[in-house]
Amino acid sequence: MAGMKEIRGKIKSVQNTRKITKAMEMVAASKMRRAQERMRSARPYADKVRAIAAHMSAANPEYRHPFMVKNEGAKTAGLILVTTDKGLCGGMNTNILRASLTKIKELDQSGVSVEASAIGGKGLGFLNRLRAKVVSQVTQLGDTPHLEKLIGAIKVQLDLYSEGKINAVYLAYTRFVNTMKQEAVIEQLLPLSVDDLHQKGADGETPKTSWDYIYEPDAQTVVDDLLVRYVEALVYQAVAENMASEQSARMVAMKAASDNAKSVINELQLVYNKSRQAAITKELSEIVGGAAAV
Repeated sequence: MAGMKEIRGKIKSVQNTRKITKAMEMVAASKMRRAQERMRSARPYADKVRAIAAHMSAANPEYRHPFMVKNEGAKTAGLILVTTDKGLCGGMNTNILRASLTKIKELDQSGVSVEASAIGGKGLGFLNRLRAKVVSQVTQLGDTPHLEKLIGAIKVQLDLYSEGKINAVYLAYTRFVNTMKQEAVIEQLLPLSVDDLHQKGADGETPKTSWDYIYEPDAQTVVDDLLVRYVEALVYQAVAENMASEQSARMVAMKAASDNAKSVINELQLVYNKSRQAAITKELSEIVGGAAAV
């Protein structure tokens, strides 16, 4: 009977766990829809800023912003690592951290050190364990990313590049493909190239035409501010994609956990029934044996 009592306790424990994972699955599904809408609504802004910056750069070829100039002499690279603050989202954080570690080792082998900025608690913990140099950080973003919270961490990397202290800035995040698939991505954020700004047409060619604008106060000031806004928009878009990926991965992980809990409950229930049947059979045998002895 002690064995049956233990099995009942295990069944009750797994049932309670399944209730939690089921609730988390439903919450993640609700947040996922909002995160996907937020991610898609941010894309047109980044595309429009990029188009305007491309036209302005083409109209003013005599001026090159520091973001479009390579810092050949620097032996340091910047890395903006975007992760989640919470866990329970499958292998999402593991994948982007593994990709970032590979990139850091690759840069280290080429004699380039890394100065990192962490967006998200998981990435900050990873960089601290790696003993990497963390120049800026931002955590506890919540379910809705706000650009004013991100600007500080981003500005540190942009200033380092403008001053020529780092030769490139890389952005590592998890790109949202669909509900079932998210991929770890590491992109070069700086230096920007003309191809980065010009959106290619359907034929894969860069458009030959460009627009010009009336500037106030002057073209250089407008280009400076616009390219900063463009880079900030890219990072914001990456954070929005990462949050959509987080909720999708958590929903899938919690669904898998709920399904596994259901399978465990069925198996334990089967073991419990067999134990109960064995106990009843034993008691009947003892009764029959006692009656025969009398």
